[in-house]
Amino acid sequence: MTDSAGSEQDSAKPGILDRLRARMPWFDHVMRAQQRYTDSKGDFYAAGITYFTIFALFPLLMVGFSVGGFVLANQPDLLNEIEDKVRAAVSGDLGSQLVELMDSAINSRTSVGVIGLATAAWAGLGWMANLREALSQMWGLYRGEPPGFLRTKLSDLLALVSAFLAITVTIGLTVVGSSSVMEDVLNWLGLQDSTMLSALLRAASLLVSLFVSWFLFTWMIARLPRESITFRSSVRAGLFAAVGFEVFKQVASIYLRSVVTGPAGATFGPVLGLMVFAYITARLVLFATAWAATSKENQREEIVAPPPPALINNRVVTRPGLGPEQAVVAAAVGAFGALSLSRLLRRDEGRRR
Repeated sequence: MTDSAGSEQDSAKPGILDRLRARMPWFDHVMRAQQRYTDSKGDFYAAGITYFTIFALFPLLMVGFSVGGFVLANQPDLLNEIEDKVRAAVSGDLGSQLVELMDSAINSRTSVGVIGLATAAWAGLGWMANLREALSQMWGLYRGEPPGFLRTKLSDLLALVSAFLAITVTIGLTVVGSSSVMEDVLNWLGLQDSTMLSALLRAASLLVSLFVSWFLFTWMIARLPRESITFRSSVRAGLFAAVGFEVFKQVASIYLRSVVTGPAGATFGPVLGLMVFAYITARLVLFATAWAATSKENQREEIVAPPPPALINNRVVTRPGLGPEQAVVAAAVGAFGALSLSRLLRRDEGRRR
């Protein structure tokens, strides 16, 4: 009896994680976010976002080549200078073949650009649809009937253009706030470089990069889901994602410097690094969204679906009646019984007399 009572008490005692969650509210918040991320298949959506991100790079490169072809076609002096540098760097027939390949690419710049734009739009719509659905799932949005196909694609196209503009502004602010640009500005102003000044420049560039990343992630978390969320609910999550993103960028830069030193690393390292970078970034954004969705101000009661309507089926049992033959037999039996009974009654009366 004592052992069974002790085992029941041990089973009822909360575990280590339960005690930590009750003691530390921030840890409980992290565990709720992780549960939301897992229940909403965050890894699955992050893999889909990574696929469409890598897939969209090839048509974007085609568009870049097309733009470069238009620039070189309008500047023959620059084109001749590049061709001379190619012949000087690669001698013999290989250099001539590279120059011919570059000339053919410039001549077909229009078709390359059109195909690249069409493919980039198709891949971009797939990337945006996957990203918006993933963010909506992290928020736990309960949507009714989905809109039509055309309306959904137009909405995704507008979101894609908005995301492209936001990313362009973010990259521009990051480049302007980079330490190299700041050093060039200081040299242009005639200020002497020093160790303290370099440290301040690096700190300033890091703060600028953190700020623009904060803006980008907050906008993504609040505006890209199928149903827009207020910025107030996404500011802290955007800051959380921005800090994690900056830490990951520093680690990724160390990884790339250590990988690209060898021939195999120079060939496959950037591609693998790009895939890992896209996947980790997608997971970071989705987890930050789940973290925002599970905060106290965004907690809401779960909607319980009503039970299905009851179906009442009337059960009709058909029992067959007497057939003609059975009715004749029953009538004959009844008549025979009646005659027999009347004879018995007559005999009884005769005996009494």
